[in-house]
Amino acid sequence: MKSKSMSTLDNLKQNPSLWKDAWVRLSKNTLALLGLITLAFFSVIAFLTPWIAPYGYEEQNLILGASPPSYQHLLGTDIFGRDMLTRMMYGGRVSLLVGFIATGVALVIGVSWGALAGYVGGKLDAFMMRLVDILYALPFMIFIILLLVVFGRNLLLLFFAIGAVEWLTMARIVRGQVMTLKKQEFVEAAHSIGLPRHTIIIRHIVPNAIGPIIVYATLTVPNVMLLEAFLSFLGLGIQPPQSSWGLLINYGVETMEEYPWLLIFPGLTLTITLFALNFLGDGLRDALDPKISKD
Repeated sequence: MKSKSMSTLDNLKQNPSLWKDAWVRLSKNTLALLGLITLAFFSVIAFLTPWIAPYGYEEQNLILGASPPSYQHLLGTDIFGRDMLTRMMYGGRVSLLVGFIATGVALVIGVSWGALAGYVGGKLDAFMMRLVDILYALPFMIFIILLLVVFGRNLLLLFFAIGAVEWLTMARIVRGQVMTLKKQEFVEAAHSIGLPRHTIIIRHIVPNAIGPIIVYATLTVPNVMLLEAFLSFLGLGIQPPQSSWGLLINYGVETMEEYPWLLIFPGLTLTITLFALNFLGDGLRDALDPKISKD
């Protein structure tokens, strides 16, 4: 029995090879690679925006006003004569930051909560998940609005506020995965040789649940972006002269009949980003699936 346990644990220590195999499988998925390249491209552009933006962020030309795409302004200008390409580049910085950081906050809380509840079980699990049910029943939008009204509007608080309400579904997903995985032989083997509970959860259980976690994370990022857009529309999120893709889309909707390019370009950019996230999420799910890794 002991030799079988040690053999199982020896296989678990080959995590680097498993990640290498996952990358090989991912590299064979054309849509996933395309999604990864697209996200990397937008991220690099967002990072380099202050140095490569064609115009100043707040630079206006009221005489020019809203004008269609031209040689001087490739994506046109808004009603204040501000270059749309510049505003979309700066808006991408905000949207991607909100999307990734708020999702990161949700992942940390949700994975920790769900993994602990699922592994320990019993009364602690019942208490933790009933608390999740109660929070589900609360109007989370009101919670975010209260946070922003009480503590003031700033970008860091926006990250925390959105992330603090997006972790509930993640907790349920992780709990379900952990409750299944903790009955597997490799977990029993790790437990039999006396590994601490937190080590088993962090090193052996969570990595084997990474597929569903990654997939849901890729779905959370666009949800967070849309939530930020809604908050900005209410006047509680990003405020002018700052911009985000969601805020630009909201402005574009109001003027789409007269100036359609104000909606088309930010809408198209956000749509491409959402598709890229979905393609990458599907590819990562297949590449990181433990069952596939064993084949």
